[in-house]
Amino acid sequence: MTPADLRLQPGLVLPDYASGGVVNLMSSIAAALGSDSPYPPLTALPPQSLSGARHLVLLVVDGLGHAFLSGRDGALRRHLVGSMTSVFPSTTASAIPTFLTGLAPQQHGLTGWNMYFRELGAVVAPLPYRIRTGRHALRDAGVTPAQLFGLTPLFDRLPLPCHVVSPRQIVHSDFNVALAGKAKRHGYASLDEMFAVIAGLLRVEAPPSYIHAYWPQLDSLAHAHGVGSDAVAQAFAELDAGFARLVDVARQTGSRIVVTADHGFVDTSEADTIDLDDHPGLRDTLLLPLCGEPRVAYAYVRSGREAQFEDYLRTHLAGRVEAIPSETVVRQGWLGPGAPHPGLRDRLGDYVLLPSGRAILRDWLQGEARYTHVGVHGGLSAAEMIVPLVASPL
Repeated sequence: MTPADLRLQPGLVLPDYASGGVVNLMSSIAAALGSDSPYPPLTALPPQSLSGARHLVLLVVDGLGHAFLSGRDGALRRHLVGSMTSVFPSTTASAIPTFLTGLAPQQHGLTGWNMYFRELGAVVAPLPYRIRTGRHALRDAGVTPAQLFGLTPLFDRLPLPCHVVSPRQIVHSDFNVALAGKAKRHGYASLDEMFAVIAGLLRVEAPPSYIHAYWPQLDSLAHAHGVGSDAVAQAFAELDAGFARLVDVARQTGSRIVVTADHGFVDTSEADTIDLDDHPGLRDTLLLPLCGEPRVAYAYVRSGREAQFEDYLRTHLAGRVEAIPSETVVRQGWLGPGAPHPGLRDRLGDYVLLPSGRAILRDWLQGEARYTHVGVHGGLSAAEMIVPLVASPL
């Protein structure tokens, strides 16, 4: 089914799981390093193009959209070989698990920043691994990510040494420990230190290895200031300079660097914000607070209130929010092909809500600290969905 069949706005981009998405990139990497994948490889970067590298680096730059990179000069742009789609939803909480497990959201079952886990009877933020209400660490409940997620890290399926390079404050978090598996974890405190750690690993003569690195600052600055801000431009310039230096090290060591992102960004505004505080009639139809992301929310509707829910959207939010039955999203493969994770349907609610244009949906809990993001992501716009494919030559 196409976007038009679902009455979606023109210009929206659905994820590609057949040959042109980040899931396919991970399939190419897995095959090149001696493992397998349930998904086809990436056409633009097949396994044989990666298999000759001594060390292979995947650098995930949080928030680096293809549209953003295409409008800038520098080393990253010079090594741009194409573009890919992110997963759905186009958000860190769903795409990073794909990079770490090699699985699409259909299989890894992580569907957004805030998720309802029926197993816990609670709404949880999986990445910081805490309960949304009160922000209590989930470990205090005695539930490990291994128990809750039930996922095998990609690193544990690869027959070679693996490394994870991530900010010091998160590298040993519950989430990262669970999905890093056997990989050796390396923390860093600055962009320069990240590149220094990667360069050091590339200079190790034997044995060959796979290095997954993650840089979140572009995302943080885009949320705070907007993707078009001077702060983001300066951070990108520093990233680009570090990448140029790392390419020289990769060339000297016969290694290869692949750079991509989990999503891109759009900037929003107060006028684009749909706050459920202003729509008590809609909130009254919901069994749970909206889950997911401001750009793609999951609505759990009270039994018998479905007609009231749909009528409210038609009457008060027509043209601003598209409501799609969650079963339709699963059936049409937005989260990937194949058998779904056993908890997937519980984690999508009854309807997937897509705000139009640059709009966002907010549903605050009592006692929750409120905040404003200028840059946002998670939706199906090209700016959010299409990410770059950068690769240094051997």
